[in-house]
Amino acid sequence: MASLSSSLTCSTNIDSNELLNRAIEAHYEEITAAVRRRGHSRGAALDIVHDLYVKLAAQPDVLRDKRSIRAFLCRAAVNLGIDRFRRERFEMRLFSGTEEEACVVPADAAAPDRGLDIEARIIILREAIGELPPRRRAVFIMHRLHHMSPAEIARRLKISRNMVDRHLRQALAHCLDRLLLHG
Repeated sequence: MASLSSSLTCSTNIDSNELLNRAIEAHYEEITAAVRRRGHSRGAALDIVHDLYVKLAAQPDVLRDKRSIRAFLCRAAVNLGIDRFRRERFEMRLFSGTEEEACVVPADAAAPDRGLDIEARIIILREAIGELPPRRRAVFIMHRLHHMSPAEIARRLKISRNMVDRHLRQALAHCLDRLLLHG
């Protein structure tokens, strides 16, 4: 494997996309293992490696000047995993509680328009949820409003647990993007 890595690094005869494809193929298990060592499940690790591939496919020349493509890919995947953990933590805080709790203005709130800000956010979130594709919206509502576990949702909708997780991630990302766009 080391000779393959060095041949990938030194080879200038193959185009950047082919270099990326060969590198991911050659180091796939190592990259996935690096992400799993950071606490991600196998499914999440596979998703992260896929996300890494998609990101790098948009800019494949980034691999050209790397001394160790394997080390770069592992580090980049681990960083994406860290970003995923952070985003999940943020989303859990953002979408925790009920609508009533979100509307309650703390007694020490300095700005009188804070209540309006919260109401505006709720409107944005309602619109964002309404924009979701039907299946994704159903998964999101079952999880966030009906407090169903991903396993329960998967059984009820007859889809895989992995698909439920993907729908939840994408729904949360969409809602977060809409909030950031209007914030």
